[in-house]
Amino acid sequence: MGANVARGSAERQRRGRSGRRRGRYSAMSEINVTPFVDVMLVLLIIFMVSAPLLVVGVPVRLPETAAEALPADDEEPLTVTVTEDGRIMIHESETAPEELIGKLSAVLAERVSDRVFLRADGSLSYDYVMQVMGALNAGGIRNIGLVTDSGGASLDEDDG
Repeated sequence: MGANVARGSAERQRRGRSGRRRGRYSAMSEINVTPFVDVMLVLLIIFMVSAPLLVVGVPVRLPETAAEALPADDEEPLTVTVTEDGRIMIHESETAPEELIGKLSAVLAERVSDRVFLRADGSLSYDYVMQVMGALNAGGIRNIGLVTDSGGASLDEDDG
């Protein structure tokens, strides 16, 4: 029993006054940033790969307006694009004008939102763009949003 008392007092002396153990379990005062850098690099790669996929793939020069953006839906927007040479595309697949309404109706039947975004090259005539929009409307598609680039002039701005 005397040995136990001696061992207990020696342990108290090693701990010091605060009651903490000194030696191999001391607090670490360094920060290891390697895991943080690894996570940041993985996130950077993910964003670099996914960012080009968020843009609709058919290149057109959209007209610029002062209009504000429409509120976003939960699902990917359904886009109809009219290119500079008059081709009509649903997303990235070319569609004949006579097949446009049938294909759009089939796609819209599977979707929650009935909104269709119409993207048209700025060099096209107003007449042709309105013919496409009129065909969409005649086919029963009423929720049509016209896509433009922001940063254009508004009607109330003085150009002089």
